[in-house]
Formats: sequence, structure tokens, C-alpha cells
Amino acid sequence: MSPAQAPTTDLDHAQLAAILRWYVDMGVDIAVDETPRNRFAESPKAAAAPPEPAQRAAPVKARTPEVFSATPVRSVDAAAALSVEAAIQSARESAAAAATLDELRAQLMAFEGCILKRTATNFVFAEGDPKSRIMFVGDAPGDEDDRLGQAFTGKPGRLMERMLKSISLQRQNVWLTNLLPWRIPGKRSATPQEIAVCLPFLMRQIELIQPTILVCLGNEAALTLMDMKGGVVRGRGVWRELRPEGAAPIRAIATFAPSYMLRVVTSKRDAWRDLIEIRKALGSVN
Repeated sequence: MSPAQAPTTDLDHAQLAAILRWYVDMGVDIAVDETPRNRFAESPKAAAAPPEPAQRAAPVKARTPEVFSATPVRSVDAAAALSVEAAIQSARESAAAAATLDELRAQLMAFEGCILKRTATNFVFAEGDPKSRIMFVGDAPGDEDDRLGQAFTGKPGRLMERMLKSISLQRQNVWLTNLLPWRIPGKRSATPQEIAVCLPFLMRQIELIQPTILVCLGNEAALTLMDMKGGVVRGRGVWRELRPEGAAPIRAIATFAPSYMLRVVTSKRDAWRDLIEIRKALGSVN
């Protein structure tokens, strides 16, 4: 009998913890009810209102062409597009208003334009040395990052620290951040809309840090910042020049994310070659 099939009554703490660990290992990261519920349709007002007796719906009268022409109906897609544009504009204004990293953190934490904020446990900002010459940008916080509210933790974080150590760097003397500050639920990729509304904050972060070297860790970061159409597998290890507005030109390179390397062990060999290139660029060759 698997841990998931074991009865949960009369179990001690250690047995319950073992079942929970099994669920995490199997990829379960969100608790749900036994029966589906449409929470978007729920509201405090609707929940408080008593159920009304069933009534037969009245027949709907056909509207005249004049009524239709006088009240144009906006499609759902068009309304969603306008909402995204408004969120992007709000993000640009909020990011531009931040004169320091602390202000930027506060602006991003208060930002309500990204739907990922509703499902994340914690907000995950950047960390490290703001005066560092090198900046690492991952895709999004992982499960452990989301639980702790800190970037690059757990097994991926420990691998990241070993990667840095291999080129004579430490976690506290580089700048570590992500394309998105909130965890993506369900192990899916970020949507273009989610990236677009968070990107102004990352670009402002780059302007404030002013790194000379930027390393993209993962596909989403590489696609967004380096326009790497073929993804990291095909485009990694090649230097490109970024010219962000408000900052000097930056040398950029992409490599695999630590979480990917833990899944695909053979990718570590190519990642090591990329690290050697980064070490050369930093001028730290022994």
C-alpha cells in the first residue's frame, strides 16, 4: 500500500509527515477539496445571500438592430487585452518611481497587476550584493523559494552555491533574482502576460544594479532578456550584448537553471563550460 492509500486516522506525527513528503515528491503542491469548486464565481455577498426559490425564466425579447448598434459589446479577449495593457502601464510607472532597490521591492510587493500573486505563498525578491559586477536571473521561484520567501533555496539553491564556488564566487557577493517574483502554480510555464507585467520591475532592477555581466538561468529568462528563440539548449554558452534603457551595455550569456540540471544530469557538463566562460569574463582565471 502506498502512503497515499494509507488511512489517515490513528497515525502518529512521523507517519503523517511521511505521507506529506510522498505527496511533495509526487509533484502535489496545492491542496484542493474533494469536489471541484469555482472560486472565481464565489463572493462574500453571494455566499451570505439565502437561496432563492427556483423560478421559470421569463422569455427574452429580441432587441432591435438599433439597440445593438447603440450598445456595442466588447469581447472577453479585448477586455482582457486592455486589462493587461493597463497592468503593464501601471508596472512601468511603479518601477520608474523607485529610486532605490528598497523602494523597488516595496513597489513590486504592493503591485496587484500579476495574477501569480494570488496563488503564491510568499513574495520572492532579489538578494546579494547590489554592487556586484555580475547578475544572475532565473525564471521564477521554486516551491521551496515560495515557502521561505527567498530566491534559490533547497536543492537548486545548494547546487547554485556550488556553481558559484567553482568560479571563485559566493552567494553574498553576486546578485540573484528572477524574471518573476511569484511562484508559478502547477509546474507550468509563465504566460506572456505574466512576464510582460513583471518585466518593467526587472528592467528597473538591472538599471539600479548596473551589472557588467548578466547570466540568464533558464528558458524564460533567456527568451525574454536575450531574445533567444531556440531556447537555452541551442543558444547557451554564446555571449550577446544587451543594451537596456538607462544602463550601459551588458555582456549576457545563458546557461541551464540549477533545477533543470538536477533533472537532466548530462546538462551539467555544458553548464560547466559556460561557467568557465563566465570566469574568464570576470577576469578571475587563476
